[in-house]
Amino acid sequence: MVSGPYEEREQFPTQLKILIAGGFGVGKTTFVGSVSEIPPLTTEEHLTAVSAGTDKLVGIESKTTTTVAMDFGRVTLQGNIKLYMFGTPGQDRFWFMWDELCRGTLGAVVLADTRRLADCFPTIEFFESRNIGFLVALNEFDGAFRYDTEEVRAALHLHPLVPIMHCDARSFDSAKSVLVSLLDFVIKRTRAEAATGDDPITTVRSM
Repeated sequence: MVSGPYEEREQFPTQLKILIAGGFGVGKTTFVGSVSEIPPLTTEEHLTAVSAGTDKLVGIESKTTTTVAMDFGRVTLQGNIKLYMFGTPGQDRFWFMWDELCRGTLGAVVLADTRRLADCFPTIEFFESRNIGFLVALNEFDGAFRYDTEEVRAALHLHPLVPIMHCDARSFDSAKSVLVSLLDFVIKRTRAEAATGDDPITTVRSM
């Protein structure tokens, strides 16, 4: 029987990959930077006149930079769970990278700006079509109207099982709460799928 200090050995870390996704300018880079315990890797470049006809700046006219590849950060949760966060680029012209980024991912956070809620549809459809569990986090920008979560669910045609929560991407505690909720949802979803042999969300959608 092993005794002494070996009884208190540190739990071996569980390493998981998740995506922080959403439309252009919803706060993905801010989210990763606010919660990451390491200096986040960002690939932001300044917006130029060349991209003015391509990038939609309605509602975010003050935005001056854009992610051209990905953001990367890491956070350790209770139980020595290490989450590796990959923030996706938001513009349509960089969508070819999403399939590569989603390889091996456990789940995704879909950040949403209620001022431009329609921008969520392509992101939601992407994860639904690949059977990747996700939740929607409403990033509460200053001055934006606060909608009830069920109003948002109806507007986005989300299944009742998909979590929706309010968050402030600038806040460590708020961003961390979103990540914990995502893990909880993915675990429950995986258990339900294992028990029935089917994904509960896509099964209901196909009926």
